[in-house]
Amino acid sequence: MDKIIIKDLEVFANHGVFQEEKKLGQKFLISLELGFSLREAALTGDLNKTVHYGEICHRVEEEFKKECYDLIETACEKICSFLLIEYKLIKSVKIILKKPWAPIVRSLDTVFIEMERKWNKAYIAYGSNLGDKEQNIKEALLRIGELSHTKVIKTSKLIETEPWGYTEQDNFLNGVCEIKTLLTPKELMNFMLHIEKELKRERSIKWGPRTIDLDILLYNDLITDDDDSIIIPHPRMHMREFVLNPLNEIAPYLIHPLYKKRIFELVEMIKNN
Repeated sequence: MDKIIIKDLEVFANHGVFQEEKKLGQKFLISLELGFSLREAALTGDLNKTVHYGEICHRVEEEFKKECYDLIETACEKICSFLLIEYKLIKSVKIILKKPWAPIVRSLDTVFIEMERKWNKAYIAYGSNLGDKEQNIKEALLRIGELSHTKVIKTSKLIETEPWGYTEQDNFLNGVCEIKTLLTPKELMNFMLHIEKELKRERSIKWGPRTIDLDILLYNDLITDDDDSIIIPHPRMHMREFVLNPLNEIAPYLIHPLYKKRIFELVEMIKNN
């Protein structure tokens, strides 16, 4: 990935744990690596195909001074989110934030933190078999995309499927969406659980009826095995036609990171078996 690099932008601001830091302020040095393709801008000379680094400097300084934070970690996180959300071309941000006047009472050059953030691609399966099923799904998708940290990119058609696991219940409407998100997998899972709660999902019967069910299928090419957190890829997605068929509609050539097969190949395997 190409990069625009801004090194040691000097900003005077009032971040810090101590009251003197908040009152008197101090110097900070901000370095940025902005990752995105510069090829089209290079070939066409079109400024709209890149970002204006002069504007970036002014807006980062403005954003950095907007509030006072105890921790420079918080200031870093805010700048990363700001750049990724405000500038659609930017796919990743690396920031080095130096604090050369840190009140350590020791001789040193500087104290700094380094942080990298990027847009992540994830696939979410959704289903409903209580109440107005289609409206439940529309509402869930609306809530997924209404905050700045997560956006819906593609959605499949809804399909009607028979219940899986616990069969004494109404048929489901199912689908899959592709999203981009700044959230970590665990944060994304908690966000999905929050939406389920808002839409009155109850967990009285395993695989039982529900107003809405939201499952993370894939997150980038990540593979996890943390039972206390979240397992990615979803451990049963390769066995479920009601997941694979809508996923195959929007991402047939996507590769399952564990089985090393494309989604359309997993669909064919289920049909053949």
